[in-house]
Amino acid sequence: MEKTPNKLLVVLAFFSIYVIWGSTYLLNKIAVSELAPFMLAAIRFIIAGILIFVLCKFLGISLSVTKKQLKNTIMAGFLFLTFGNGIVVWALKFVDSGFAALEISAQPLIVLILLRVLEGQKIKTMSLIGVGLGILGMYLLVSQNQIISDGDSIIGMGMIFLCLVSWAYGSIFVSKADLPANYFVNTGYQMISGGIMLMLASFALGESWSLPNTWSGEVQISMVLLILFGSIVAFTSFNYLLKVVSPEKVATSTYVNPIIAMSLGWYFLNEQITIQSSIAALVLLTGVYFINTKKKLILLARFKGRLRPKKVEI
Repeated sequence: MEKTPNKLLVVLAFFSIYVIWGSTYLLNKIAVSELAPFMLAAIRFIIAGILIFVLCKFLGISLSVTKKQLKNTIMAGFLFLTFGNGIVVWALKFVDSGFAALEISAQPLIVLILLRVLEGQKIKTMSLIGVGLGILGMYLLVSQNQIISDGDSIIGMGMIFLCLVSWAYGSIFVSKADLPANYFVNTGYQMISGGIMLMLASFALGESWSLPNTWSGEVQISMVLLILFGSIVAFTSFNYLLKVVSPEKVATSTYVNPIIAMSLGWYFLNEQITIQSSIAALVLLTGVYFINTKKKLILLARFKGRLRPKKVEI
């Protein structure tokens, strides 16, 4: 019989991808104000991957993987980190941190559409309501003139949209792929491979690299937080959740992240929050409620005289 996921771990993991990841938009915005975007992301993920491997060795966790698992982690590293995150960091040079987060809140809709196209999965009524509210909330936010008046933001918006498609497909891919069973090992290989690809992209684009002792104190602190919490803790939680709950449910983090990102951007960077933005935030959270309150369906099938629970849509 399959092991039932630990409820406390699931709750803590959702806290990580909701709150910790919501704060990474602020941290990346601070860091990219001084550092080249692909260099920034490459350093973050390579160091995080190395630290994870060191932790695994200390805990006696084997780092051995099959060729297929290695190939799949490289693919996931590209979808999530090299393209999915690297381009977002680059786009933060042109858009506010809160705006970037709330544009990515359209990801649950993309996940459902991809599941429908690729797997023929029916979109449930509650999911449609939740996604609809999420898109409405996003529209209320991005339709404000003070947000979209800057011409450079159009390019940033377009690139971020491609990133959320990459993340949506990556979420589906990882939920089905043969990956290392240990979540630290899985995360470590994705970090290292994604970071190396970002480093190569940085060199190809001719970005200037600098040593940490030349960075400002704010950037140094931001990088430490991004590596330890944004990368190791939150991304490991993300990979864990993709194996124990449905991709659509994991994607609801993109509804909560904008609320966290907007609040932190307002407090630390003086990014404006209007009444319309506040109303939109409430609509987004309502969308999260509708998606998360779908009833769990557990299918039982007989196998050699025993009932075995199978994971289905949650």
